[in-house]
Amino acid sequence: MLKYTLNTGTSNPGMAGFAGNTNQKLPVVNWLADLPETQLESDLIEVQFKNTRKGYFLNTNKLILNKGEKVVVEAAHGHDVGEVTLTGRLVLLQIKKYNINMEKYAVRRLYRKARQMDLDKHEESKKKEDATMIRARQITKDLNLDMKIGDVEYQGDGSKAIFYYIADGRVDFRELIKVLADIFKIRIEMKQIGVRQEAGRIGGIGPCGRELCCATWTNNFISVSTNAARIQDISTSPLKLAGQCAKIKCCVNYEVPVYSDALKDFPARETVLQTLESDFYCIKLDVFKRTMTYASAPNSSFNMTTMPVERVKEIIALNKRGVKVDSLLESNTSAEKGQDFKNVVGQDSLTRFDRVRGTKHKGKKKR
Repeated sequence: MLKYTLNTGTSNPGMAGFAGNTNQKLPVVNWLADLPETQLESDLIEVQFKNTRKGYFLNTNKLILNKGEKVVVEAAHGHDVGEVTLTGRLVLLQIKKYNINMEKYAVRRLYRKARQMDLDKHEESKKKEDATMIRARQITKDLNLDMKIGDVEYQGDGSKAIFYYIADGRVDFRELIKVLADIFKIRIEMKQIGVRQEAGRIGGIGPCGRELCCATWTNNFISVSTNAARIQDISTSPLKLAGQCAKIKCCVNYEVPVYSDALKDFPARETVLQTLESDFYCIKLDVFKRTMTYASAPNSSFNMTTMPVERVKEIIALNKRGVKVDSLLESNTSAEKGQDFKNVVGQDSLTRFDRVRGTKHKGKKKR
């Protein structure tokens, strides 16, 4: 096994086992592929395996490779079959992007382009994956293990399989490994993933009608709380917030910074507006229209009034000086609100064209 050192300007010992990392996403555009000089900058090749698993291998034989070609690479035991996704300079940029410490990364070799015999063996191994997963789930149930086998990935030569599982806590699966190795006659590797990672590996269509973010481009999973929904005035109902992984949808976090910045200019919702009539409490606000809605009782719609943020700030300033306003709305604002429509009935007469034709006709008679 070769050691390959690359100075990327980063150091992250935690990424030493990156070859089995399942957080990299599939879509990769090799936009430098048609520039020959960029292909000579590095002998490293990025190879993709099942789903999102990728690894970096050293092209010691100086093979000319293109994206999408099947290749045979070195594995911990035996060999594996994968697909080329990146070559040349972009491999170095990808390594830098993911902060991989190449001083601790054991780069294995790329043997050759896959032959038909290699592809047939790989396809034969892949056909076993579904049956192996179902059988493994039954075994875990018989052993009373609190875990779920989410996916199985066979190595290209069929000598090893990775079992991806989900569990709430630590699981002692030593007995399970013995049983699986005895039944399937292969090397067993257990890899724990979360429910979000499982959704990313399985894939699917989200409520927005597009492919799941976790299955396409999301590289890390940040915790999402219901507070993000409250900031955006989204319903906090679990049925509406939950994604296909039964966790809060990742997209709830996307626009939170924009809403947070916009809300900095809004008065605190807890501030009570005092008028000569009664006190008013904020029940909702609209970030886009920059308006706030108040009612004369908390959590009710009684005497509901909507005002621009500037008017709310003005009332708060008056209340701080001990002045209670007569009304939440200014007099001119009330007049404008009372005339928010226009009567257009009768503006256009049905006989307007007749009058025009009559005028032209009279003109012709004078001639």
